[in-house]
Amino acid sequence: MSFIVVIAALCFLMLAAYRGFSVIIFAPIAALLAVLVTEPSSVLPVYSGLFMDKMVVFVKLYFPVFLLGAIFGKVIELSGFSRSIVAATIRLVGRQRAVLAIVIVCALLTYGGVSLFVVVFAVYPFAAEAFRLGGLPKRLIPGTIALGAFTFTMDALPGTPQIQNIIPAAFFKTNAWSAPWLGLIGAIYIALVGLAYLTWRLRQAATAGEGYGEGHTQEPETVDEEDLPNPWIALLPLVVVGVLNLVFTYALPALYGPNHTVTLAGLAQPLSVPVQANVAIWAVQLALLAGILTVFATAFTAVTRRFAEGSKPAVAGALLASINTATEYGFGSVIAALPGFIAIRDALSAIPNPLINEAISVTTLAGITGSASGGLSIALAAMSGQFIAAANAANIPLDVLHRVAAMASGGMDTLPHNGAVITLLAVTGLTHRTSYKDIFALTCIKTSAVFVVIAVYYLTGIV
Repeated sequence: MSFIVVIAALCFLMLAAYRGFSVIIFAPIAALLAVLVTEPSSVLPVYSGLFMDKMVVFVKLYFPVFLLGAIFGKVIELSGFSRSIVAATIRLVGRQRAVLAIVIVCALLTYGGVSLFVVVFAVYPFAAEAFRLGGLPKRLIPGTIALGAFTFTMDALPGTPQIQNIIPAAFFKTNAWSAPWLGLIGAIYIALVGLAYLTWRLRQAATAGEGYGEGHTQEPETVDEEDLPNPWIALLPLVVVGVLNLVFTYALPALYGPNHTVTLAGLAQPLSVPVQANVAIWAVQLALLAGILTVFATAFTAVTRRFAEGSKPAVAGALLASINTATEYGFGSVIAALPGFIAIRDALSAIPNPLINEAISVTTLAGITGSASGGLSIALAAMSGQFIAAANAANIPLDVLHRVAAMASGGMDTLPHNGAVITLLAVTGLTHRTSYKDIFALTCIKTSAVFVVIAVYYLTGIV
């Protein structure tokens, strides 16, 4: 019965998301209904002491990354840099290779530090135009953007500043560049297999005589490519973020040491901060801040003219994205406290191989919460200790644990109730019914990649 309660809560939340309802409203409802069935007298204490507590902890840790990422993405947009990068990439690759061009652009933007949500808004107008001119089905645009933005640049490529690659560092005392070769191998696998899948889908559509289609909603205006900034200048802020992320990752521990104590007159006692647990977050924040300043320095007039108004939706978007994820984290934390989840956790713990155990545990929780970062946070908060102990016993570097956990989080997270999936479909004017099939196929490819990486590690020992 307890297992059924957990599954029912998950299905209820997935159904609500599938029907277009906000997870901010329905995540606490689903979680508390599960508590009501299990322990009726504990509903209010669980809401205040567990759901809200975990939600606030997530916001405290990661809201600055969401905010700086959103502002960085907005100034990249206001400066015209994102349009310049997209237009230049399409010219270079060719409109006849629209899928490849859009995947490359999404990868450049996300690896450069632009939020996944911002990338969807920035790239969609160009994707729609390229697909329309190429006579390609619009229903494949969400899958194409998902491959470029939600997969290998999100958590596989070493050094990516996306939040899914930052969270494991706090638990394993690692950094965003952990296990670089394994990450690179996983990224190549995802990109090649994903592109092969989308190419096959395009051939199917061509054989059936299917074109772009008619009667679509959310159709963007034709993109004007005149007076766009130089693409090399447009790429500079992305390079700055990537390089400084690497520099700060190694410079901050050298500057502060393993722990840093702050003594201020107003403090009742000295404040001790564990540096290693915060390095990945600090490095990304400083790198994004430098990227924002770089955009201002290279496109001051264009950005400042519209920054006051443009920053408002960026802040609102950061709040929405972080609260969405934090709410799902709260939902997952409540579910993780129920007897049904304990049964699931114990079953997963029976898997003898530590890396496979970690991969399945993380991707399962990411699927339950509908959030890569939420599921990853829950899994590592509950089980990182046993993962570390098992890895130490098997002489597996913690860097490998970091990379496997990050990649696994981006596996089954993109189920129908995932916030990024809902946003992507809303922006493109498409539905789960028309386009989710391809997103789910890429989800399966992404999930398989983590097991490919585990196999490569055991066969070669490469990290």
